[in-house]
Amino acid sequence: MSDQPSSVPDSDEVVESPADPAITPPGKGWFQRLSSVLFIIFCFELGLFLLIYPWTDGWGDNYFAWAVRGSVQTTWHSFWNNSFVRGGISGVGAINLWIAVTEVFRMFSRRKS
Repeated sequence: MSDQPSSVPDSDEVVESPADPAITPPGKGWFQRLSSVLFIIFCFELGLFLLIYPWTDGWGDNYFAWAVRGSVQTTWHSFWNNSFVRGGISGVGAINLWIAVTEVFRMFSRRKS
């Protein structure tokens, strides 16, 4: 037997290699950050649209306001232009804005830790 250690480890031995940053592949952190940023942008834009658009003049003249034909058209149009319906849709927009803001804070809190 030789005095030099063999390069092949026994089946019971665990070989630990030093972590070399030049050799290790990049982690999945960039994908998670990119996904978070895209989700924040989506929620912010959707929330801003849903918060503002129901109160503009274009709300009553869009396709969905006149989508129902026949005898229920007047009922549907009055429902569509109801202030409570507009407020409910604006509330969904406010929730989307809240989600976007909390995601921003969550993304930066994960970055510091």
